[in-house]
Amino acid sequence: MEEQFILRVPPSVVERIERLLNENASSSLDGSLDISFSEDGRSGTFMIGDERFPASLLDLPCIVESYKTYDDNVLIKTADVGQMIMVRDEGDAAVEGVEYKHGLTPPMRDARRRRFRREPDLNPEVVQRVEKDLLNIMSGGTVERLHVETVVPEAGSQRRKNAPVAAPKPDEVHVKSAGGEPERSDSDDSLEPES
Repeated sequence: MEEQFILRVPPSVVERIERLLNENASSSLDGSLDISFSEDGRSGTFMIGDERFPASLLDLPCIVESYKTYDDNVLIKTADVGQMIMVRDEGDAAVEGVEYKHGLTPPMRDARRRRFRREPDLNPEVVQRVEKDLLNIMSGGTVERLHVETVVPEAGSQRRKNAPVAAPKPDEVHVKSAGGEPERSDSDDSLEPES
């Protein structure tokens, strides 16, 4: 698999990148293209020519598969992309957090809230206790703090239901063929002794 990432840039930068990729790099005014990140690995600077733009590394709400083709018929998967480098103009506000809440296409707008289930609010102490009890059970032990309550029904409130009685099986029905003998399968022949 190849290593790939998504680079989202402002419209003014798109034209410059296309010009840089289509023309000879030495003849272009925007001769260099570079990106560098700070120590946190999430924020950095995107440079094209002498101009600098702030950039952020963001996690996408879901993994995107990328494909390529050689003959416009067969698609070959080349990578799973889970992150995007977002380049913004100097005056634009940075995205809060490390996860981009939208997908790449308009139907995936606000994908985290609309398409994925919310994580349940779990008490960490309960989770640890259940995990410990499961490990004890798997190793052949028992649950430590097991509370068992025995309830005895009152005599007047007890209802009895009759147990369902199994219906008697009907006798086997033999279908007779046109010759008067019951129809038989090949397996019936194998059970009878040969004469």
